[in-house]
Amino acid sequence: MRRLRSLSEAECYARCYGGWEGGVQVVRLEPRPRQAVILEGEAVRRRFEEFLDARDPEALAEPEAA
Repeated sequence: MRRLRSLSEAECYARCYGGWEGGVQVVRLEPRPRQAVILEGEAVRRRFEEFLDARDPEALAEPEAA
């Protein structure tokens, strides 16, 4: 098929995706209140260490190769 002329970018977009509305609507959202920080970084680190220490070492061991 032979084209008579090159298509512009806008024409290509319209053929691929259909037309578009020219108007853009800006919507302002109300800011959401921030949640208070429950734990500080040091407390999180200590809790994570407690979690690691509480694990069962037998469950973590890899089975022996055959």
